[in-house]
Amino acid sequence: MHIIYNAAMDLSVTQLTIRYPGAAASAVDGVTLALRAGDIGVLIGPSGCGKTTLLRAIAGLEPIAAGHIALGGVTVSGAGVHLPPEQRRIGMVFQDYALFPHLDVARNVGFGLAHLDVAARRARVAEALRLVGLDGLQQRYPHELSGGQQQRVALARALAPQPRLLLLDEPFSNLDVDLRERLAHEVRAIIKASGTTALFVTHDQLEAFAIGDVIGVMHQGRLHQWDDAYTLYHRPATRFVAEFIGHGVFAPARIRQQGDEVVVETPLGALHDVAECPLPSAYPDGLCEVLLRADDILHDDSAPVKAQIVRKAFRGAEFLYTLRLASGETVMTHVPSHHDHAVGEWIGIRIAVDHVVTFERGAGAASPPAPAAPRGAREAAQPVTAA
Repeated sequence: MHIIYNAAMDLSVTQLTIRYPGAAASAVDGVTLALRAGDIGVLIGPSGCGKTTLLRAIAGLEPIAAGHIALGGVTVSGAGVHLPPEQRRIGMVFQDYALFPHLDVARNVGFGLAHLDVAARRARVAEALRLVGLDGLQQRYPHELSGGQQQRVALARALAPQPRLLLLDEPFSNLDVDLRERLAHEVRAIIKASGTTALFVTHDQLEAFAIGDVIGVMHQGRLHQWDDAYTLYHRPATRFVAEFIGHGVFAPARIRQQGDEVVVETPLGALHDVAECPLPSAYPDGLCEVLLRADDILHDDSAPVKAQIVRKAFRGAEFLYTLRLASGETVMTHVPSHHDHAVGEWIGIRIAVDHVVTFERGAGAASPPAPAAPRGAREAAQPVTAA
C-alpha cells in the first residue's frame, strides 16, 4: 500500500486579526498570506510576535476577531463560521512531541486512525514510519528512542491520517544545535515526499532557511514580509526585516549623482557601479542609512580603511567580528577562522555591496526602503545639490 496525501489543498489567510480581552494591542493584526499546495511555509519572528497564535488560529484553537481562513478554497474561520479543529483535517507537531509514554511507536502513530480497520491501520502506520525512516521500530516505546527519533515519530503520527495541512510549532527547540540543523533538512525531505502542505513556526533563521519554500517575518502581530529566503535577505520589505534577518548594521550614507552614475557614499568609502540603488531624490539631499551586512564587509589588510575589533564570535569555519571604525560607526564581517585576530587589534577592511538597501534616517520598524530606480532613470537623474 502507498499513502497518497491530498496535495490539492492549500491555505489562505486574509486580513486575520486576533485580540485577547484586556490586551492593549492585537495579538495578530491584519495578517494576509497564501500557501500553495505542497509548499512549506515558515513563520519567524521574536518571542511574542504572534506566530504561534496565528498557527493556533489556523488549527481552529483560537477564535478570530476579523478576517478569514480558508483551506482548499473552503472557509474554516470567518464571519459566522468556525469549523471545529477535529473537522479541519490538520496534523500538528508540537514543541514537546506530545507522545504517549505508555504506548509503543505503532500505537502512537496509529492513535488518530481509529476509523480504519485493523489491517488498514497497520498498513498506514508502517507506511508512515517508512516515510520518516523508522520502519522496524513499531514495538519501541518513546523512552527507548533518541530525541530525533521521537521527533520523527511525532511527524509520522501527524502525517498518518493524511492531513490536508500540517502545522509544526517549534518542533526542534528541545534538541541540540547540530541535530536541529540535520533534522530540519530531513523533515523538509519527508514533508516534500508526502506532498503535504505545511506551515512551520520557529525563532531560528537557519531552520527557516533550511525548511521553508516561503518565509514570513512577523513583528508585534504584523506580517512584515512573506517571501523566499533570498528576497528576505537581499530585498527586505521593511527596516525590521532588514535588521532581523542576517547580521548587519545601518550606517549613515548619502546618495548622489556623479555624471550618469549614482554613487553611494558610506563611512567605508563610495559604492560605484551598483545595479540596485534608489535615486538621490528618494531622500532629502540624498541623506539616508544604508544596510551593511557582514558579507558586505571584506577583510583586506591592504585596504586603506582600518577598523578595531571590539568583539569576536568563533563559528568554526569563520569568526564573526564586530568592528568599530575610527569615525565611531560599527560594522560586522565574516572572516575565515585561520585569520585569528585579537580583540582590540586594528585590521583592514573594504566594502563590497551588490544589493544596496537604504532607509530614511531614523525610520521606524515598519518603514519600507526606497525602491531601486531603473537604470534609465538613474542615468537621467540630475545631480543633488551639496548639503
